[in-house]
Amino acid sequence: MSPLIVLVGPMGVGKSTVGQLLAERLGTGYRDTDDDIVAAQGRTIAEIFVEEGESAFRAIEKQAVREALAGHDGVLALGGGAVLDPDTRALLAGQRVVYLSMDVEEAVKRTGLNAARPLLAINPRKQWRELMEARRHLYEEVAMAVVATDGRTPEEVTRAALDALELKEA
Repeated sequence: MSPLIVLVGPMGVGKSTVGQLLAERLGTGYRDTDDDIVAAQGRTIAEIFVEEGESAFRAIEKQAVREALAGHDGVLALGGGAVLDPDTRALLAGQRVVYLSMDVEEAVKRTGLNAARPLLAINPRKQWRELMEARRHLYEEVAMAVVATDGRTPEEVTRAALDALELKEA
């Protein structure tokens, strides 16, 4: 068992929204590893970051991604930093991975100063640029297709992802 589509990309790009639309259009289930982590841990991701630190969160995330890749056959959205782990990137090899991309101005509009995004707590524009410098090549490495989300509706992004993967709606 493996996912029909795996969505990767930065926080705020629309992985959850597009993932749910893709699942509806393909007549399959939707799963988000961030939701899995919150359910299993009984606390928010921001709380895990504050209480245990980023490295502890990444270990939890790595396990959640491994379990989801092995146990879900629908549309799967990964947290923005999941691709940082080399083992996770190896597990994504051969999967139908779509990297949803956006530029910094769009990211700031979407994420703003949201306290639920601990990596963007101070100077979000600068921090987002730095995160993307560290992650963009990793998203591209694992992606079978790249779909830009800037200035597009979730429906347009969904259609572009289906077209890029040459998948037909159910």
